[in-house]
Amino acid sequence: MTDLLPPGSTVGILGGGQLGRMMALAAARLGLKCHIYDPDPMAPAGQVCDQITTAPYDDKSALEAFAQSVDVVTYEFENIPTDALDLIEAIRPIRPNRRALATSQDRLTEKTFLNELGLKTAPFAVIDSAGDLESALATTGTPAILKTRRFGYDGKGQARVMTTADGDAAYASLKGAPAIAEGFVEFSCEISVIGARSLDGSVVCFDPGMNAHSEGILRRTTVPAPLPNALRTDAVLLAGRILNALDYVGVIGVELFVTPTGLVVNEIAPRVHNSGHWTQNGCAICQFEQHIRAVAGWPLGDGQRHSDVEMINLIGDDIGDLPRHQNDPSSAIHLYGKAETRPGRKMGHVNRIVAPKG
Repeated sequence: MTDLLPPGSTVGILGGGQLGRMMALAAARLGLKCHIYDPDPMAPAGQVCDQITTAPYDDKSALEAFAQSVDVVTYEFENIPTDALDLIEAIRPIRPNRRALATSQDRLTEKTFLNELGLKTAPFAVIDSAGDLESALATTGTPAILKTRRFGYDGKGQARVMTTADGDAAYASLKGAPAIAEGFVEFSCEISVIGARSLDGSVVCFDPGMNAHSEGILRRTTVPAPLPNALRTDAVLLAGRILNALDYVGVIGVELFVTPTGLVVNEIAPRVHNSGHWTQNGCAICQFEQHIRAVAGWPLGDGQRHSDVEMINLIGDDIGDLPRHQNDPSSAIHLYGKAETRPGRKMGHVNRIVAPKG
C-alpha cells in the first residue's frame, strides 16, 4: 500500500457525527469511499457513507473487521478508547497520530505541551482531589474555571469559580473526576486557526476566524477576524509550530485568545473543527477536503479565502429559523440529518457570504 491513496480507496472514520458526515461528503467528491464506525445506529454520517459498522468501541472483532476493510483510519472526536486504537493501529495507520490524540485528550497534557513549545496558556493547576483545590486556586487566582481533564466539550465538564467560597460546590459538580483549574484570561476576542499538515510536512492554514460563544457552545464564526496583519500572521505561524511539533497529518483546530500582550492558546482539537465550517463556502478547498487529502497522502489544497463569511450554528430550536435562511439567497445551508432536536444539540449550520474577499 503506497502513501498516496488512489481514487476508490477507503478511508475509515471513527465516529459518525456531523464532522464524520461532512468528511465523508468531501471524500466522495475526491472519488474516495468512507467506512464509518460508530455505536449509534442513527449516526448522521451513516446516511452519506459507503459502509457503516454499528458496534461499541470494545467489540474487538468488529474493530478488526473495520480496520481490515479500510486503507487508512482517521477520527472525528478525541475520546476514543486506547484499547480500540491499539487494535486498529496494529492493522492500519491512524492519522492524525496517537501523540496528537493523547495530547488533546487530557487538558493537563495539552497545556504542558503548549508551554513547553513556548506558547502562552491560561494559568493552570492540577486538582487530583478536593485537598488540592485551595492550592490550585491560589495558583490560578479567581475568577477561575474548574475543568475535567478528559471528556469535556461544548461547556460540559466545567464549573465556574468566582470566589474561593465557590470552590467546593464547583468541584463537587465534577463528581470526583481528575481536573484542572484555569485562571481567567482578559481578552478582546477569541479566534481560531484551522491548519493542515501533509505527510511530506507541508503546512497550509486558513484565515483566522472570530468566534462568539453562548453557554459554552460556539454560536458563530466570522471571517476575516478583525486583527492587525501582524497578529494574523502570528496566529498562523503559531498553528504551524503546533502541527510540526506533533508531526501531525490532517486538519487541526487551534483556539486562541487575543490579549493586550499577544495570543494565548485556549485549546487544540486534533480534527476538523466547528469554527472551520465557513471554509465550505469561503474557500475553493474546505477544511473537510483538506483533511481527507492529508490523511490519504494527497498534496494539500489551496487554503486561500475568496469571500468574507459568517458561519451560524443552528443549535436546538434554532432549527425553527430554517425558513428564514432558506429565503436568504446569500445563505448556504448545511443540515446534519439528526431526527431529534434537543437543547444544546447542533442540528446544522448556515454559511452566509457577506462579501467577496476585501
